Amino acid sequence: MLEVTKLECRRGDRRLFSGLDFALDAGTLLHVRGRNGSGKTTLLRTLCGLFTPDAGEIRWRGQPTRELGEEFQRDLLYFGHLNGIKGDLSGIENLTIAATLDGDRVDQPAIWEALKQIGLAGFEDLPTRMLSQGQKKRVALARLILSRAPLWILDEPFTALDTGAVALLQRLIADHIAAGGLAVLTTHQEVPLTSGQIRRLDLGN
Repeated sequence: MLEVTKLECRRGDRRLFSGLDFALDAGTLLHVRGRNGSGKTTLLRTLCGLFTPDAGEIRWRGQPTRELGEEFQRDLLYFGHLNGIKGDLSGIENLTIAATLDGDRVDQPAIWEALKQIGLAGFEDLPTRMLSQGQKKRVALARLILSRAPLWILDEPFTALDTGAVALLQRLIADHIAAGGLAVLTTHQEVPLTSGQIRRLDLGN
């Protein structure tokens, strides 16, 4: 489904990685590892089309992603370091907008249920600026419950989460993979999900 060929990325005069090749089929989790500055976030942003590589090609279902445009974006859910949460909007409003932008047709009861499942019952209609950092992260992660995108790209998704939220997120990712989805993630935390039988990519070696 996702194929990377001879990928090279630089930051200024510094080459982060080059000649990077891998192919991922449906039902695969790829854990990208490496020290700080090795290019993990750059790789994930490049896979999403947010960063232009210096060389190489990324293909989705056999087609170059740069040619697929919005068609590829509809198949993709990206979760980066920034939550993308608007502080003046409630969790319900934030998720309604996110679902619309992602092209996911979800109704209001499903959004309320997603926030309940993620542990935010009672906080659904509060402006998110009133929430803690961990709660804001949960609002953003509720997108995973609502998303129909087959490809998830997750950059440090476990950061700022308590034990219960970490366990829930692991289950969401595992269920996505079991259903034939594909996920690429980075994390500094060693969790059971990343200790199992998954694909690993080490940068900076």
